[in-house]
Amino acid sequence: MRDDGPRVAALAATVARLAAAALPLFAVGAAIGAAAGGDGGALAGVAAAGLLVAGTGLYGDRLALAALAARPVSEVTHPELYRLVRELSKTGRLPVPRLYLSPAEQPNSCIVGLTPRRAAICCTEGLLSSLDEAELRGVLGHELAHVSGRDILPATVSAGLAVILTAPAALARLRPARGRAPRSAPDRLGLLEEAMMLVTGPIAALAIQLSVARRREYRADAMGALLCGDPVALARALRQVEISAVDQPLLPGARLLSVSHLMLASPFSPVGLARLFVTHPATGERLRRLEALAGYRR
Repeated sequence: MRDDGPRVAALAATVARLAAAALPLFAVGAAIGAAAGGDGGALAGVAAAGLLVAGTGLYGDRLALAALAARPVSEVTHPELYRLVRELSKTGRLPVPRLYLSPAEQPNSCIVGLTPRRAAICCTEGLLSSLDEAELRGVLGHELAHVSGRDILPATVSAGLAVILTAPAALARLRPARGRAPRSAPDRLGLLEEAMMLVTGPIAALAIQLSVARRREYRADAMGALLCGDPVALARALRQVEISAVDQPLLPGARLLSVSHLMLASPFSPVGLARLFVTHPATGERLRRLEALAGYRR
């Protein structure tokens, strides 16, 4: 007989993490509703939060990809990328994911999806230009390992919730100015975004922290290394991504903070409010474990 124990345990863990991710939003909805209309308002706030969670469950992957300014790529323009993903998907007995490209110059990647058949891998332009084929294969194997590890659903939903929660702060930066803006306008918009993030950021960060575990990256590293067959190549790629994140960190705006937990490595320096959104384990420990898989001992 087939042992369904691991699948049931994985499903139970997914449900628990989804509930944990939604809990802060329900609490905020109830608090706002109670302040506005007492017990009836609290119920209305919970109902509104439930609708928001349901909507995020349907469109969380699109919200995350939009936050990265990602666009779909075709096999005509990126045949080698498609070839690698197909080979790895076949090896892992997984559906072939959709492929997206983010214009960021910093090397990084992520995977989103509500089901394995709706999964989508997003690579940055910097990743494709800085890694060789073996290293890129290792990164793609890591991302596909998140699918087989069944942890993309809660991570994607929490990213969508965080994008929605931090939307007012993101809109403060994106607000167009009429006529010619004074020189100090970008500074004022930046300050407004930071002020709004002080209110909504901790709630979004809590939703993310409750939905993902740091050990999922260790598991994806190990499974991805086995899938690509070269732990050292994945370690090299991870080291390059980490170095680039230190040398040229991305600005931790509201939208990027909301999806940073989906990425191969944190794309910004963990200072200030950004520290609340850190979910990746130390890169040094990840490298040590990958090198141990290859038989190296420090």
